[in-house]
Amino acid sequence: MYVSDRLKNMAESATIKMSELARELKSQGHKVINLSLGEPDFDTPNHIKEAASKALQEGYTKYTPVPGLVELRNSIVTKLKRDNHLNFNSNQIVVSNGAKQSIANLSLSLLNEGDEVIIFAPYWVSYKEIIRLSGAKTVFVNATIENDFKITAKQLENAITEKTRMVLFSSPCNPTGTVYTKSDFEPLVKVLEKHPEILIAADEIYEYINFSSEGHFSIASFESIADRCIIINGFSKGFSMTGWRLGYMAAPLWVAKACSKMQGQFTSGANAFGQKAAADALLSDMTPTNKMNAAFRKRRDLVINLLKEINGFKVNYPEGAFYVFPDISDLYGKSFEGKTINNSIDFCEYILYNAHVAIVAGSAFGANECVRIAYSTSEEQLTEAIHRIKKAVDALGFDTKKNDSLLTNTSED
Repeated sequence: MYVSDRLKNMAESATIKMSELARELKSQGHKVINLSLGEPDFDTPNHIKEAASKALQEGYTKYTPVPGLVELRNSIVTKLKRDNHLNFNSNQIVVSNGAKQSIANLSLSLLNEGDEVIIFAPYWVSYKEIIRLSGAKTVFVNATIENDFKITAKQLENAITEKTRMVLFSSPCNPTGTVYTKSDFEPLVKVLEKHPEILIAADEIYEYINFSSEGHFSIASFESIADRCIIINGFSKGFSMTGWRLGYMAAPLWVAKACSKMQGQFTSGANAFGQKAAADALLSDMTPTNKMNAAFRKRRDLVINLLKEINGFKVNYPEGAFYVFPDISDLYGKSFEGKTINNSIDFCEYILYNAHVAIVAGSAFGANECVRIAYSTSEEQLTEAIHRIKKAVDALGFDTKKNDSLLTNTSED
């Protein structure tokens, strides 16, 4: 029995692994609170489910065109114009089985062995493995909590080489919740203007979970680089449609054609009735999405206020998504019952088995000094979970005054 070298070299998803450990512990009778998965706890809005049911009754049960139903691609074009002031046409849209497949299509279609892809770190866990699968090399540009996890133009410039093929990032960001504003992008765009050979892939899956007073801003809005920007988005987060597995990209025509060709050999088109419902979601009442955004903002504030009370935690104010990404490195070297916490994995295992709360090690996202906490569950569960985390941290005997280093590079508002 054997598996391929590419599988041997591929890391398991840390978020999925932690969730599996949580389920295993729960099956043993423990009351585990799972804050590891990035999945909204809200149901898909009724009008979207009704649209899917109607589509089923109308016979949308057959194969679809590889890049997606024309109805959905037209709805995406309308959405991009309405919400982002971006001009695409339907043949520049490719609908996939989730935004993750859109990124895989990009990687496998456009990258060769030895190409380099610059990734803003901390980064979503799957970026690294998807890029490596293509044979390309990942080059990480690291940001820290002190700078709200935003990279600088100088860092970007220093990372670019003659082998750089693509830049990849998310905003709002998973795992940090960081939101890049227009003014944040401007110096980065000036760097990219000098390198017309580099593609820019922006993962905007958390677009509708945004607490910034400026709202969402797409890097593709800059005319000087618009012709090489690729927008990745989908329906799982903003419409709570995780199980529907629907994502999409908007890209230069040649990129869209390449990715459609690649997808045609792997999965072909996404499910028909789901696409019909997704088209309805984009063009119908956004009230449920807006209410969900407001709920997440309230949870963010609750979580941050509770985390501020935990010794050794450094916390900033993320402006989007539904994660906090505290720096807990001051706790490294602390021990409990003979076991020393040396890194973020040790800390997460300690919290899981001693507090019965599942969170994810920052090392999976390229930031070993941090952990990711998803607040995509009820306020009651969040309050209980962080109370447990605090109790477990207190047991480590952290011997300084209460942590008062709440970092506020971005506004609470």
